[in-house]
Amino acid sequence: MAELDDVIVNRRSVKEFDPDYKIPHEEMDEMMEKVVEAPSSINMQPWRFAVVESDEAKEKIRPYVRFNTPQNDTSSAMIIVFGDLECYKEGEYIYNEAVNHGHMPAEVRDQTLPFAVESYKQLTREEMDSIIRVDCGLAAMQLMLIAKEYGYDTNPIGGFEEDQIGEAIGYSYDRYEPMLIVAIGKKAKEPHTSFRMPVDKVVNYL
Repeated sequence: MAELDDVIVNRRSVKEFDPDYKIPHEEMDEMMEKVVEAPSSINMQPWRFAVVESDEAKEKIRPYVRFNTPQNDTSSAMIIVFGDLECYKEGEYIYNEAVNHGHMPAEVRDQTLPFAVESYKQLTREEMDSIIRVDCGLAAMQLMLIAKEYGYDTNPIGGFEEDQIGEAIGYSYDRYEPMLIVAIGKKAKEPHTSFRMPVDKVVNYL
């Protein structure tokens, strides 16, 4: 496994991958087990991941990825990160399991869960979107770093038809909002490096 410093410094956005390489499901599951350790608002874990890896599934989403067809055509998978607008429906399961695993006293669950679920139910789609977008962004960044640790490269993609891409593979836009796509695989060539502004341009101590 790569060291954290190497993972962070050497992560680059790759646009062209080895089209013949497929990531074993066992390894993908191992990576995803680490990805879902990401934090989320009131631990509702709104992320849902569609690992689009088969030629058939890739062909279904291809019309909706705009100018990102090279990544779609060559990557091991296009991982679409959806935000579940009704993630609170899993709240009882999450909080019960937290109690069962000794992470939370039952009385805390009983006090917190009803308030959390009711609060989420009353949010507009726009308000819910702003919450789950942050949560899914945290998970997506974690995914890219973990992938690099495992020797894979990635490309975060925001340019796609949000209201159509999920529908093409069975994710209703009414409930599952696509936040971004992470293309993953083995790079076919070295990606370009990019400039980052120095810390003193972006950090202000008050």
